[in-house]
Amino acid sequence: MLDTEDITLLFKALTFAAEKHRLQRRKDGEASPYINHPIQVADTLWQIGEVYDIVTIIAGLLHDTLEDTKTTPAEIETLFGAEVLALVQEVTDDKSLPKMRRKQLQIDKAPHKSPRAKQIKLADKSCNIYDLTHSPPPNWSSQRRQEYLDWTEQVVAGLRGINPALENHYDTLLAEARTVMA
Repeated sequence: MLDTEDITLLFKALTFAAEKHRLQRRKDGEASPYINHPIQVADTLWQIGEVYDIVTIIAGLLHDTLEDTKTTPAEIETLFGAEVLALVQEVTDDKSLPKMRRKQLQIDKAPHKSPRAKQIKLADKSCNIYDLTHSPPPNWSSQRRQEYLDWTEQVVAGLRGINPALENHYDTLLAEARTVMA
C-alpha cells in the first residue's frame, strides 16, 4: 500500500496538475473545470481498476499535462522522476500531427503500450465516455458523439487483456452511452 512518501507525492502531483490546468475547461455543457478529468482518471484507476501503483496513479493525474498545457518533460522529470515522465509521454498525443492522424495512431499503438499505459488509457476513455453520456458538449451532433464512441471502441480493443475490471467498466459505460444515444 501507499506510504507517507507516496501520499506526499500524490498531493504534489494533484497540486501540479491543478495549477497547470487552472485556466482550462472541459467541453461539456457546464464547462466544468478541466482538473476534474485527471482526478476522475486517477480515481477510476484506484477505485475501479484497483491500481495501487503510485507511478500509474500520478501519471494518470498528469496524463494530459504535456499534451494540453505548457508543461515541459523536464518539469515532470524533476518533480516526479523519469519513470513517471516516461509513462506520461507514452500516453501523450503528438499535437503537431493532424487530429485524424493522432486518432489513428492511438488505435495503432494501443496494443503496444505498456501495462501501466494501457490502464491509464482505459480509465481515460471510460471517463470521456461517461462525460459524453452525462454532459455532452453542446455543439457535438449525435453523429459526432457516435463516431467518438466507435473510435474509443477501436482504441480499447488494443488495450484489452490487462485489467478486466477497467475493461468491464468501459464496456458498461459504452453500452450505457449507446442506449442513451439510441
